[in-house]
Amino acid sequence: MNAHASVSNAGAAIAAAAHAARPAQPDISPASLAFRAGMRKLAGAVSVLTVGQGEARTGLTATSVTSLSVEPPTLIICVNRAASAHNVLLAERRFGINVLATGHRALADRFAGRNGEKGPARYAGADWTTLETGAPVLADALASFDCELDEAIERHSHLIVLGRVVAARVADDAAPLLYWSGAYRQLGAAAEAR
Repeated sequence: MNAHASVSNAGAAIAAAAHAARPAQPDISPASLAFRAGMRKLAGAVSVLTVGQGEARTGLTATSVTSLSVEPPTLIICVNRAASAHNVLLAERRFGINVLATGHRALADRFAGRNGEKGPARYAGADWTTLETGAPVLADALASFDCELDEAIERHSHLIVLGRVVAARVADDAAPLLYWSGAYRQLGAAAEAR
């Protein structure tokens, strides 16, 4: 067996394990399963997108946030078109991106809907405020970006959102919450001690 075959077999085993751990989904190709398994190896900062007002508030947990440009300040987030935040985001055209610290694991779970929370229930137990646009932002986030929807591009299962940052607030000394290989992680001495 050559090295390429070993990598392919290992990739297939990882994809099969990832598939077995998730509910059955119709017609997911082996390449898509391997892609999903591979992307779980890409560590990412955990953020929550917040959008809406009053009873229309909703949001989601994401690791798909990245900067696009500093001038003008713009970021990108990818939102599943089936997410509850999708239509509210397109209607409101303003939203917050909140980079989470290590103490925000429960909040990340709520915005991911892990215990069935939906809409305004995802905001429970946290302190929220606004900056310029009126979109809700987390008061103790590692960083909060108050955005206006600059452009939305539909591709495949997702909406690629370009958010023009109109205001930002950054915390001083806090460690980021990360997601890697299907679990929350953290940087620093506490993580190294494990």
